[in-house]
Amino acid sequence: MDIRDYMRILRRNWILIVAVALAGLLIGGAVSVLTKPTYTADTQLFVAIQSSGSVQELQQGNTFSQARVQSYVKTVESPVVLQPVIDSLGLSTSAEDLAKRVTASTELNTVLITITVTDDSPAQSAAIAQSVASSLVRAVDVLEKPKTGGSSPVSLSVIKPATPPMAPSAPNTRLNLIIGILLGLVFGIASAVLRATLDNRIRGEIDLRQVTDAPLLGGISFDQDAVRKPLLTQASPQSPRAESFRQLRTNLQFANVTGHAKTVLITSSLPGEGKSTTATNLAIALAQAGQTVCLVDADLRRPMVGEYLGLDRNAGLTTALVRSADVNDLLQPWGDDEMYILTSGQIPPNPSELLGSKEMKDLIQRLEQTFDTVVIDAPPLLPVTDAAVLSQHVGGVVVVVGTQKLRHHDLEKSLAALSMVGSNVLGVVLNRLPAKGPDSYGYSYYSYDATSPTRTGSKRPRNEHPSTSRHPGDPIDVAHNEPEQRPASTFPGNRLTL
Repeated sequence: MDIRDYMRILRRNWILIVAVALAGLLIGGAVSVLTKPTYTADTQLFVAIQSSGSVQELQQGNTFSQARVQSYVKTVESPVVLQPVIDSLGLSTSAEDLAKRVTASTELNTVLITITVTDDSPAQSAAIAQSVASSLVRAVDVLEKPKTGGSSPVSLSVIKPATPPMAPSAPNTRLNLIIGILLGLVFGIASAVLRATLDNRIRGEIDLRQVTDAPLLGGISFDQDAVRKPLLTQASPQSPRAESFRQLRTNLQFANVTGHAKTVLITSSLPGEGKSTTATNLAIALAQAGQTVCLVDADLRRPMVGEYLGLDRNAGLTTALVRSADVNDLLQPWGDDEMYILTSGQIPPNPSELLGSKEMKDLIQRLEQTFDTVVIDAPPLLPVTDAAVLSQHVGGVVVVVGTQKLRHHDLEKSLAALSMVGSNVLGVVLNRLPAKGPDSYGYSYYSYDATSPTRTGSKRPRNEHPSTSRHPGDPIDVAHNEPEQRPASTFPGNRLTL
C-alpha cells in the first residue's frame, strides 16, 4: 500500500481513530484522578576541605573533595544516614523503605550534593529532606575523622534548606493526558489498518478494481428516503439520486456503443443489493430520454417490480412463457412516457427451466423488435442459476454491487459464473455508496431551478426520436416475425465520466 491507501484508510475509519484517541485521553485523565498526589522537597549541601594552605594545597583539596562526593551520594541511602532520621522524626518505616523515597545526586565536576525526598505530605517531605541532610553531615564527620584523633578534613554545609512544596509533583495531569491521547492515536491508527487489512468488503471503486476491470457505469449514493420512495419519479429532478441514474443511462450508452445490446439484464451477486430498484429506475430514466422501454420482471423467485410500480403481477412473464396469454395482452403501460411493464406473473416451480427455454429467447427477440431498449430484472447470481442461464439470451449484463455488504470473493464468483456461460458484461454499478468520504461517487452536473431546463437528462422531443413515432398510451403490438437490424437509438444526456 502507498501513502494514498493509508490516507484513504484513515479517512474511512476516522470515527474509530477519534474514538480510541478519546478513550486514551479519558484513561490518562482517570489515572491522574485516581493517583494519590505526592510531594517532593529537596535540599542541597556543599562539600569543602578544611585547609588554609597554599593555592596548590587548595587545588589538591578541591580535587579530593570532588572524588569523595560520589561516595557521599551513595552513603545517603545507607542505614547509617537514614536510621537516625527515622528515630528523630518517629517514622513508622524501615531504612530500606525510606531509601526508596530518598534520592541523592551530584552534578559533574562540582562539590554539590542534592537530596530529594518524596512523601504524601508536603511538610513531612521537607522535614525528612532536612533531617537526611543533617544526618549526612554527622555521618561524614564521623566517617572521615582520622583514627589518630583530630577533626575531619571534610566539611559538609547545607546551602539550600528544604521547604514544603506548594504543589504536588505527581501525578502530572498534563503529561498523562498527552501520553493518553498519543497512545490512543497510535492504537486507533493500528486498529484502522488492521481492520482494513482483514475487511474484504467492497466499499468503493478502489476495492472494485481489486476484483475486476469491468467498466464502472455509475454509482448510486445511499439515500435514506429511497427506502420509502424507491422510484426515480419520487425524487427531485435535480437531486443527486436522479442525476446518478441519468449518468448511468448515458454511460450505458457508451458501454454499448455498437448498439448490439438492445436487451440489458440487471443482476447482482446476492439478494438485497438493490438490483430491482436499479433496473426499475434505469428503465424510467431511459423512457424519460424519449425511448420506448420495456421493463421485464424476470425474478421469478422474489419479484419486486410490480410492487414498486403498483402493478398487478398475477399475469405476466410466466403467463406468456406457458402460452396462456399473448405478450401484447400482458404489457402494462406506466407513467407519462413510453414505458411498458411485463410483470413476473405467477411464481413457477421451475424458474431456471422457464428462463432458459426457447420460449424465453423468442419472447426477448419479439420485444427487441418493438422496443428501443428492454431492461430485465433478473435474480441474483450466487443463490440460483437463473440469471446466468438468462444472460445467454440478452445482449449485455449489468452487475449491481451493494457496497458495504458484498465481499470480494462473492463478486469474483458472480463474474466467473457469467464468464463461464459467455455473457457480455457491460459494466458494474456501485449501489448504496456513501454521500461523502473517500468512497463517495461524485458527479459533475449543472442543476437549475424548476422553471429552467436541466442540462443533463433532458427529454428529446417525440418527433425527433429516430426509431418510433408512437405516443404515450398508444397500444403496443409485439411483432411475431423475425427481428430486423435497426440503428441504435441516440441517447441524450450526460458526458461520459468513466
